[in-house]
Amino acid sequence: MNKPAELRDVTKRFDRTTALDDVSFSIEGGELVALLGPNGAGKTTAVRSLLGLTRLDRGEARVFGLDPRESRNRVRTGAMLQVGRVPETLRVREHVELFSSYYPNPLALDDVMSLAGLRGLEHRLFGELSGGQRQRMLFALAICGRPDLLILDEPTVGLDVDARRAIWEEIRRFVGKGGSVLLTTHYLEEADSLADRIIVIDRGHVIAEGSPAEIKARVSGKRIRCSTSLAEPELSTLPFVTKVNRDGATTEILTSNSEAVIRELLARDRALSNLEISSAGLEDAFLTLTKEVA
Repeated sequence: MNKPAELRDVTKRFDRTTALDDVSFSIEGGELVALLGPNGAGKTTAVRSLLGLTRLDRGEARVFGLDPRESRNRVRTGAMLQVGRVPETLRVREHVELFSSYYPNPLALDDVMSLAGLRGLEHRLFGELSGGQRQRMLFALAICGRPDLLILDEPTVGLDVDARRAIWEEIRRFVGKGGSVLLTTHYLEEADSLADRIIVIDRGHVIAEGSPAEIKARVSGKRIRCSTSLAEPELSTLPFVTKVNRDGATTEILTSNSEAVIRELLARDRALSNLEISSAGLEDAFLTLTKEVA
């Protein structure tokens, strides 16, 4: 059976910049893959390649085994992008009706409004929507055609916590029915919660791939949170400390030996307080992986 989406040895250059360098990955049926990477890593170019929106210098993109520009693939694919302009003088209902007309078997309008959290906004002009409402409308346009593949580029930017989690539930429901999703996001909690598999890309190269648990396992150790008077340079020189970050009154320390570090902290700072210890998370793994190739 053909994979819903696949890049095969893809290279794409823009003048002297190589956005993708011999990149290969695929998405299986009923799988959600999160594509992560710092700004400029190549994520958008990968997304545009799978949508047939960019000409490749080498390699090929395939959607359901065919060129993504094939009309029979376009009607099986829904996309939510962070680029491009949406006419601001059309109403929400008009946008959804227009997009739905491109597909042979679209969802009913009321169903789209409900799934995207747009009930009550049907007659609002796009130009009058808040940032979060615009995101929900763009999500509605991505799902209105009953796609088999969803490509979601930063789908929850600008949404509050409740709206973000409502979108998560719709994405989970879509995957549960056998749909496939490629998701790009800067919210690592989102990737950790939703993804079956994570692909980390940096400087045009795939640098890591695996389940969220496998990616997190790339970083062994613990995260210590505390309030301390010790300065960052001193903390960074402590044995077994791999990373220090201070956010206001709270200091976070990543370490491969939490017991030894805590003993040292207590010996050097008797006023140490608000001590918490947790396992290293996806953010720690992501920062470590991208730092390794810097």
